[in-house]
Amino acid sequence: MPPARNRRGGHGRPGRTRRPPGPRRTGRPEDLVRRTAFDVIRAVETRDAYANLLLPSRLRDRGLTGRDAALATELTYGTLRGRGTYDAVLALCSDRELRRIDPPLLDVLRLGAHQILATRIPPHAAVGTAVDLARSVAGPGQAKFANAVLRKVATRDLDGWLAIVVPGHGGETARLAVAHSHPAWIVSALRDALGPDRGEIEDLLEADNRRPRVTLVARPGRAAVADLLEAGAEPAPYSPYAAVLPEGDPAAIDAVRDGRAAVQDEASQLVALALAAVPVEGRDERWADLCAGPGGKAGLLSGLAAEHGARLLAADVQPQRATLVRRAVYDRAGVVVADGRVPAWLPGTFDRVLLDVPCTGLGALRRRPEARWRRGPESVAELGPLQRDLLRHALDAVRPGGVVAYVTCSPHIAETRVVVDDVLRGREDVERLGSPAVLAGLAPGLTGLGDGPYAQFWPHRHGTDAMFLALLRKGDAPDG
Repeated sequence: MPPARNRRGGHGRPGRTRRPPGPRRTGRPEDLVRRTAFDVIRAVETRDAYANLLLPSRLRDRGLTGRDAALATELTYGTLRGRGTYDAVLALCSDRELRRIDPPLLDVLRLGAHQILATRIPPHAAVGTAVDLARSVAGPGQAKFANAVLRKVATRDLDGWLAIVVPGHGGETARLAVAHSHPAWIVSALRDALGPDRGEIEDLLEADNRRPRVTLVARPGRAAVADLLEAGAEPAPYSPYAAVLPEGDPAAIDAVRDGRAAVQDEASQLVALALAAVPVEGRDERWADLCAGPGGKAGLLSGLAAEHGARLLAADVQPQRATLVRRAVYDRAGVVVADGRVPAWLPGTFDRVLLDVPCTGLGALRRRPEARWRRGPESVAELGPLQRDLLRHALDAVRPGGVVAYVTCSPHIAETRVVVDDVLRGREDVERLGSPAVLAGLAPGLTGLGDGPYAQFWPHRHGTDAMFLALLRKGDAPDG
């Protein structure tokens, strides 16, 4: 039975147990587990690596499976998620300013703090293994410093430290930022995005810090949900192509390994399904995904297009992402390296267009916890012109009567409704469709998406990424 989860997304600690016997030098499985977590965390810091992409390969390369793989995963993601809170605790326990601690050593301290405060690992074992790691990566002198700091961390549990480190001044945003390990600017942005429901902000932040379920998609015409259920998955609540894997490695499932199924968030599936479900008059043969990499939505759309007798063209500006798309789509689909702002197609070419624009990724902080520390509020302003240009060109690419789905994996209002409203201002040839109603038709019982015309998924309401959807029908240009 897995250990109980606590409110930080880690594991509760029922009490101290004896440390397993064995030497305190490297070579034990637990040393390799912690070294693997540390190496991934350092790669995230120094090479802008994505933990969800790098960790699985590290686990395979080092032969970590079962409980060892699960612990390495918990330590990696838990440390990345909790960095804001752990830094506040470490700042009180260290006689050095955190900015003066060598970055590798600071990551060891964060890893140690997570073990002490948010797992069932006994405190003395958590301190000891972290000190061993500090000795390995920073030397004996720094190991003594790590020992002193982490022993202080171990004097209180997480709630005890939160009572001390959460600021009593600076307002509610500052409190939530430290208590839930989110930068203050993200807390403010998420509260604004919730709008009238901003009282749910704490639930949303807590959901961001919970380990997400692994959701699979059975690609139409290649696999059925029944195949995934037979392999140990469970039914998913919304998408007719989805199943949830409660535990284990998705790559161990034949359909996933063969490319007939894939890992894909349920909201990501539903926005693609919504585009395919909207009625269009006349021709329905040419579909496009104009920001297709790495290929999740394109893989689903290409199967849906084939069932409709249509053909998908998937485009991405980056060649390496286009290569990933080629692996995901059906043979009938085409894949090109192209910039949606410099189209390689004539205006009015397509009947349906999916536009999943580059964004801050604030809707996927459960899966990519490092993203919260990687971007600042300036990222929103930097991405805005690109998002607007892409949407303008997507509307040009669709024929009159066709539909564009504007999608972001961010709930930030400056990346979602503001972009759409800005682009459509003064345009009389585009109609906003009721996205929540279309989605409800696909998944009866799916509520909480907003009053329309736009739809917003939420982790705390739907158990999905915070995906935004605007469905836009192109009309004839007005006379004059």
